[in-house]
Amino acid sequence: MKKYGLLGQSLTHSFSKSFFTQKFEQEQIDAVYDNFEMQRIEDVEELWRNNRFSGLNVTIPYKQVIIPFLDELTPEAAAIGSVNTILFHDGKRIGANTDAFGFQQMIKPFLLNTHHKALILGNGGVMKSVKYVLQQIGLDVLVAARNPNVGEFQLNEVNELMIKHCGIIINCTPVGTYPNVDEALNLPYHALNDGHLVVDLIYNPVHTLFLTHAKQQGAVTLNGETMLKEQALKAWELWNLS
Repeated sequence: MKKYGLLGQSLTHSFSKSFFTQKFEQEQIDAVYDNFEMQRIEDVEELWRNNRFSGLNVTIPYKQVIIPFLDELTPEAAAIGSVNTILFHDGKRIGANTDAFGFQQMIKPFLLNTHHKALILGNGGVMKSVKYVLQQIGLDVLVAARNPNVGEFQLNEVNELMIKHCGIIINCTPVGTYPNVDEALNLPYHALNDGHLVVDLIYNPVHTLFLTHAKQQGAVTLNGETMLKEQALKAWELWNLS
């Protein structure tokens, strides 16, 4: 039986385990998918020693700090600087990124020729994948975060003018995730209109308060479920190529 799994810190509401378990049952695949919670990334060394994996996914907060523990990166993962999928091939652990593919598949039907600039909220590992895709498409990208890096904005600096000039707004923070469904980023939502595409990478709940505020202003809204499904299917494809 092949063994797959998800590395992360808090995986109680993991999408991946339920997705792959259902896939394996429906398609009668002789495999198992488990969650592997670690309180520190260094514990991955013991995980390597005690298990023989056919593939792994990686989620917050380890998408970037896992990189030194890998033997290689795919060119895309190296360009992005974030890993959410690990391939095991010829004794090597290879870091890949399928988040970018998943985000691109999700967003491309909704892109308009009026979308020239995007604003990303949050600067965690998934932000790197989102930014990479948007820049590949040709959009100018602004990033705002609670702890901004050089060239980024503070979240509390996001103003009406920024919202008006950025046709795409993407929430990459966990604010509003179940069970904290009554939380939303403090933004000038009134500056949104029906020309905006507003994306929340959260999938539980389906309609976050962030998306509710955006929808009330007429914006087109998307949650992160499609991205998760697409990145998972891409990971499965890569595991079966390696």
